[in-house]
Amino acid sequence: MAQQPLTSRGAVTYQRIIDVATREFAEFGIAGARIERIVAAARTNKAQLYAYFGSKDGLFDAIFFDSLERITNAVPIDASDLADWAVRLYDEYLRRPDLIRLATWARLERRSAGHLVEDHERIDDPKLRAIAEAQEAGLVRRGDPFDLKAMVVAMSMAWSPVSNVYAATADEPPEVHEQRRTLLRESVRRAVAAG
Repeated sequence: MAQQPLTSRGAVTYQRIIDVATREFAEFGIAGARIERIVAAARTNKAQLYAYFGSKDGLFDAIFFDSLERITNAVPIDASDLADWAVRLYDEYLRRPDLIRLATWARLERRSAGHLVEDHERIDDPKLRAIAEAQEAGLVRRGDPFDLKAMVVAMSMAWSPVSNVYAATADEPPEVHEQRRTLLRESVRRAVAAG
């Protein structure tokens, strides 16, 4: 949907909607989120929300794709050190548990199999190219770059907010997080080591 340029007041309202809706979708999912709660908490109205996003699905899409880009920008891949990348992902999940919850709701409610998003090439290509280049340089073991990326991401999510074993929080003692980072770093390093 083509969007009109926002006034400064409109930009503030738009951002309030995004912030409130991010929390709402992260907590309740796509089906459980309520537009009425979003507009009340964002101090706006349905007409304004629909003018910006077109629909509830359009609002989720805007938030979800922004969250994918945010995590990509906040935690850019370093294929020469996938262990460090995994640890930085772990830290980002502690900082922004809502982002991983949004991805989980998208998986549960939209795409139960295959790639998480239709336009996966846009998201995956730079990462996969970086892994392939690290493989060519002898820094990372042979194998499908996508499978290596998936494995490292899964390892980084071991204690994420959607773990079915244990969900860590930023409130835990720093030494607990450091123990996990050390274990994660060493485990990923061994798993992806060339040779």
